[in-house]
Amino acid sequence: MAVTETYPSPNSRDPQRFSVVVVGAGPAGLTVGCVLRAAGVDCLVLETGTREFVEQRPRAGVIEEPVVRGLERRGLAGNLLERARRDTACEFRFDGERHSFGYHELTGHHHWVYPQQFLVTDLVREYADVRGGAVRFGVRDVRVHDLDGDRPSVSYVCPGSGLREVVVCEFVAGCDGARGATRAAVAGRARVARHDYGIGWLALLAEAPPSADRVLFGCHPDGFAGQMPRGPGVTRYYLQCPPGDDPENWPHARVWAELHRRLGAAGAEPLTEGPLVEKRVLDMHDYVTEPMSFGRLCLAGDAAHLVAPIAAKGLNLAVHDAFALGDAFVARLLRGDGAGLAGYSESRLRQVWDYQEFSQWLSELYHGGATGDPFRAGTALARLRRLFSSPVGAAAFAERYLGTAARY
Repeated sequence: MAVTETYPSPNSRDPQRFSVVVVGAGPAGLTVGCVLRAAGVDCLVLETGTREFVEQRPRAGVIEEPVVRGLERRGLAGNLLERARRDTACEFRFDGERHSFGYHELTGHHHWVYPQQFLVTDLVREYADVRGGAVRFGVRDVRVHDLDGDRPSVSYVCPGSGLREVVVCEFVAGCDGARGATRAAVAGRARVARHDYGIGWLALLAEAPPSADRVLFGCHPDGFAGQMPRGPGVTRYYLQCPPGDDPENWPHARVWAELHRRLGAAGAEPLTEGPLVEKRVLDMHDYVTEPMSFGRLCLAGDAAHLVAPIAAKGLNLAVHDAFALGDAFVARLLRGDGAGLAGYSESRLRQVWDYQEFSQWLSELYHGGATGDPFRAGTALARLRRLFSSPVGAAAFAERYLGTAARY
């Protein structure tokens, strides 16, 4: 567990010096690093995993258009723009019928589908190989020190030498997730609000073509089901299940029987079955850490908040954090303008809470009909019907689903 203490440790060498230390080489940390390097700010990224691990770690990849445009403005979207699929519509299936929802027609905007590991690979290359950013992979026992002083530091055990290295800096960006060193360092000071949905999703990856060229949402009395195309021969599926369920309770035959049933609708093409190369249960929960800054440490991404994958907002929030934090660091370090850092936590939390509320709303739409509660089932069905009977309601949903409803 990380601690906040005064350096040096007994076996440490002379400290290194960087303006910013970024802990964590996920989308948030790497984006912060790229923003800093583009401005000529020296920084160091520390990551406990190997480069191969972070570049291959599978995650979702639904990216909102404002995030893509932000990456594009910062020179970070070249491969994404060439390779990503653009989604312009989704389809809801309920009451045995198909209901196409064309959000591009309503708003002029769309989603981009680009697996997160591809984005991370692009960002690692840009940060380390193109922009010359310093990075240490495979480090152990990361610790954060003196956050409230003028010269904080981060120390870690070097995997090669086994020695504790100390890095003195001006600011620390905590981008290492809920169980990382930076979140642990402020455990006694942070307020953490948590919400558990009481449901699980069985996440599946099938070596099989999708049955439709769009995302499918099956809102069924026996539980939610979803189809997310990932390529011509690979499809991501989700099945609602009890939280903490064992994936071994879902053999091949049971999985496909439930997917056929929950995604079945009049006139729909049958699902094409294939080998299931991934099965894991995701317990649906959210948390928000307040504030997102503590002295010289600012948290971003999953270190600060988690949004259940119900609304596909987690990656997008993390990169929005990184844009704001990277720009704020640059303003403070190069121009002496501290306004961005002073307002970082408050401004980011507005969007975080907005996305949390939308995730809860959408969860009730997806799962309310499977609760066994006639009242919740009735209100969930009313929400679904409103999407296809009220142009104003449809447009409002589309803007929030696409992340274009407001600016933060």
